[in-house]
Amino acid sequence: MVTRALMAKRKEPVSGDLRSAVVFLHGYGANGADLINLAEPLSEHMPDTLFLAPDAPEHSIAAPGMLQWFPIPWIDGSSEEESRQGLDRAAADLNAFLDGVMVDEDLLPEQVMVFGFSQGTMMALHVCPRREDAVAGIVAFSGRLLEPELLTDEAVCRPPVLLVHGDEDDVVPVESLPQAAEALQEAGWTEVYAHLMRGTGHGIAPDGLSVALAFMRERLGYS
Repeated sequence: MVTRALMAKRKEPVSGDLRSAVVFLHGYGANGADLINLAEPLSEHMPDTLFLAPDAPEHSIAAPGMLQWFPIPWIDGSSEEESRQGLDRAAADLNAFLDGVMVDEDLLPEQVMVFGFSQGTMMALHVCPRREDAVAGIVAFSGRLLEPELLTDEAVCRPPVLLVHGDEDDVVPVESLPQAAEALQEAGWTEVYAHLMRGTGHGIAPDGLSVALAFMRERLGYS
């Protein structure tokens, strides 16, 4: 499959010494700029980390001028087949991007953290377990696990996962968190963590970001 090069926003390590990277994956109808701003509050606690926020590869039908990783039938009227084909293409693109980060920045998989939001979480939970080598971890905000029934057979590695969700999310139901946790554990995961953001809708609240920071710092060797 021919891959599409993903353009990314980036924030260099504040220390000037690159030892790890966080790759942000934005949600449906957004772009890389939507999450790269999170690098500002995180970087002072992760000074040796490069932050990258690639743009998804497709223009959104439902959100003109914005982007999507793959079509979502109940939002944009696409077919299930179009959605699945889009997911496969985007997975290939993301794999190529992650490979490129490791080569270009001279990093090992265990030095790279993937941080998803909404559809970006769906991408992270779909792609990372099917890679040959495990990344340092997956931070999964406000999304869901696609095709959980396939995970046991298709998972190649099992990186640590932190699931975070708002209990008032009206876009992706909060029930997606326990469903994902159960499916991951049934597929052999030993490190699955969860945090519920109280009074939070479809977004990233300070308490959730604080939990994510602690998770990332530990797995990237800061603590």
